[in-house]
Amino acid sequence: MSKNVTPYKDSTLGKKEQVTQMFDAISGNYDGLNRVISFGIDVKWRKKVVQLVAAKNPTNILDIATGTGDLAILMTQTSAKKIIGLDISEGMLEVGKNKIIDKKLDNVIEMIVGDSEKMSFEDNYFDAITVSFGIRNFETLEKGLAEILRVLKPNGIFVVLETSIPEKTPYKQGYKFYTKNILPIIGKLFSKDNVAYGYLSESASVFPYGEELNNILRKIGFIDVVAMPQTFGVATIYSASKK
Repeated sequence: MSKNVTPYKDSTLGKKEQVTQMFDAISGNYDGLNRVISFGIDVKWRKKVVQLVAAKNPTNILDIATGTGDLAILMTQTSAKKIIGLDISEGMLEVGKNKIIDKKLDNVIEMIVGDSEKMSFEDNYFDAITVSFGIRNFETLEKGLAEILRVLKPNGIFVVLETSIPEKTPYKQGYKFYTKNILPIIGKLFSKDNVAYGYLSESASVFPYGEELNNILRKIGFIDVVAMPQTFGVATIYSASKK
């Protein structure tokens, strides 16, 4: 089980409410800042997620913690006729809705406010489910994953893109220095929420990755679990399915 890191140490709110508050605050400049922080490599990672999903020829896709909809928009490159972007932050969703309207994709993509740990969808509903840099924000990881398993169709595909920690020298040392010292500074310079990118850095540093996360997925009930490290291991793509 992952350590429960929260954005605002002095807040009396639960993690879910704090994460919602944080993402509402940074929604306006989230996309641009992400490109700066990741040097644009996150776009390449998302395209790999799309390739994995596209290979399954899905009809409907759920993108959880969709944020401003970057991955949901890319998913229009698949065979899907319906894509739902789910997020708890109305601020992030509003930015995403404007992007989708500008791209004339609102007939395919629907952005809805919702809690990934308590979804209203029927069992065995989606052909594919994705989460991009979002599962470490779940209040209860196992509960969220179990809910994803519930709404995924048998033989459907579940793909996660999440931060991880490089294990080889010198990438491990460089990554730790960057995330601990540089990333929070960049966040403070560009974001009106001074603690947001400190939280994102800290939550990434304690979140289970690699085989540890694989084992959690298997414990929940996922099958065919595979971890694919990206860019020296600074991120990992996980693919899984359902019996």
